[in-house]
Amino acid sequence: MNTMASRELLNPQALETAVEGLEGWSVVDGKLHKEYTFRDFVEAFSFMAAAALCAERKNHHPEWFNVYNRVRVDLATHDAGGITAWDVELAAEFDRAAG
Repeated sequence: MNTMASRELLNPQALETAVEGLEGWSVVDGKLHKEYTFRDFVEAFSFMAAAALCAERKNHHPEWFNVYNRVRVDLATHDAGGITAWDVELAAEFDRAAG
């Protein structure tokens, strides 16, 4: 995907289509949102470590919150003012990291 194009805000129809293609993701407060649940803290932390490497490679970092076996993730491209294809790509990478 073209990096410049991927940092443009998704129009409402493109956003709806993108969210439909991401299992368990929704739009909450203008951000892509998902809560992952793992067996225990170690598994949740392992996901966060793998997801952090994905985020660092893209230089695109999530807002996230962890309590024991749950990790809540919110993605938005702040300099674009909302959700872009860049966020959708990172969401899909996070899902792969979650296994």
